[in-house]
Amino acid sequence: MTTQCEVFIATSLDGFIARKDGSIDWLNQANQVVPPGEDCGYGKFMADVDVLVMGRNTFEQVLTFTPWPYGSTPVIVMSRNGVALPPTVPSSVSVSTEAPAALIERLGKQGVKKVYLDGGQTIQSFLATGLVNSITITTIPVLLGEGKPLFGPLPKDVKLLHKSTKAFEFGFVQSQYELIWN
Repeated sequence: MTTQCEVFIATSLDGFIARKDGSIDWLNQANQVVPPGEDCGYGKFMADVDVLVMGRNTFEQVLTFTPWPYGSTPVIVMSRNGVALPPTVPSSVSVSTEAPAALIERLGKQGVKKVYLDGGQTIQSFLATGLVNSITITTIPVLLGEGKPLFGPLPKDVKLLHKSTKAFEFGFVQSQYELIWN
C-alpha cells in the first residue's frame, strides 16, 4: 500500500486559513459555538494518522497551543532553511528540508501509511507535486476579505471526486473530496 497524504483543515467561507498576519482569532471565535464533545470528525481522522507534516508557520502557531495537541503522533516540520526546535516540544517532533516527494518516499519506506498535511504552503507544495490523496475542508461561516488562502497556483487543473458533505447545526459545513490525478 502506498502512503496516503490527507488534508483536514478549516477555512473561512472565502477560502482563507488565516489572516494576513497568520492570526486564527476568527477560527478560535467560531469554535466557541461548537458543542462540548463535538470535534467535527477530527478525532476519527487522527485515529489512524501515522505522521503529521506541517510547515514552519503552522508549527509556530501550534507552539502557542496548550497543551501540545498531537500527543505522541510524530510531527515533521517542513522548512527549506531548517527550524530550531524549542526544548519544550516533544521528542516526536523533527524537522525536514526534503522536497515533498522525497519526504513521502522516505516515509513510505518506513511503513507510514497515512500522512496528515497541515499548513497552507505545505498543502500547496504537496498539491503542486500531485501528492495529496484527499481533502476534508470545514467551512466556517465568516468572510475575512483577505488573508492566507488555502489554495494557490497549480501547474494544471486538479479534479476532485466529492465524497460527502455534512452541515453542522452550529453553522460549519464540512466537505470531503478525493483527488483524481490523471
